[in-house]
Amino acid sequence: MSKKRSPVAWAKRILLRVVLALTVFWGGGIALFSILPVPFSAVMVERQLGAWLTGDFSYVAHSDWVSMDEISPWMGLAVIAAEDQKFPNHWGFDVSAIEKALAHNERNENRVRGASTLSQQTAKNLFLWDGRSWVRKGLEAGLTLGMETVWSKKRILTVYLNIAEFGDGVFGVEAAAQRYFHKPASRLTLAEAALLAAVLPNPIRFKADAPSGYVRNRQAWIMRQMRQLGGEGFMTGNKLY
Repeated sequence: MSKKRSPVAWAKRILLRVVLALTVFWGGGIALFSILPVPFSAVMVERQLGAWLTGDFSYVAHSDWVSMDEISPWMGLAVIAAEDQKFPNHWGFDVSAIEKALAHNERNENRVRGASTLSQQTAKNLFLWDGRSWVRKGLEAGLTLGMETVWSKKRILTVYLNIAEFGDGVFGVEAAAQRYFHKPASRLTLAEAALLAAVLPNPIRFKADAPSGYVRNRQAWIMRQMRQLGGEGFMTGNKLY
């Protein structure tokens, strides 16, 4: 006669199975997308479902995958200058930036500052959901470590540029270049790349096709940072291209 399991035991068993299933799913995704193009991201799915649930059937989350050879070197440099200048050298996390962000957030509860690296943002955009929670941050950390272990820095940057959100329904640098500048991503100039990078903190609020004064100021700052980093030579010198 089989022994009855308590509700707690059943809950633990179900939780373990869910964790194992997600581990296999995400691990397989990291392995698969180390060589194959990413057809869509979790954030794209979230945006599309959100639009449908609110009755917006005209919304289409659109992206066009391109290899790094089909992306202007200025674009990779722009997002590194804007979002994560230690990207070529860190192991997925910028510890000093995290410490500064935590100290800032303790003093300013209404003005939260993030410290996510490009690797963390790629993990979140590709596999997780938008928003802030300790559960999501924990999952993001594990996925980031997995990606940094399996992928090269060039691969992380390639995936990031192909799934980053640049506007309402605009995902990936190729779709953004075509939408805002009517040209392929391979032909983006330094200024155009900096403008796209300038909207990344909030691509729904900030518009690349109607930039506010803040976005223009941020674009100018990014351009200065790109020049200080050494221009296109920074990318080849750090073996990202």
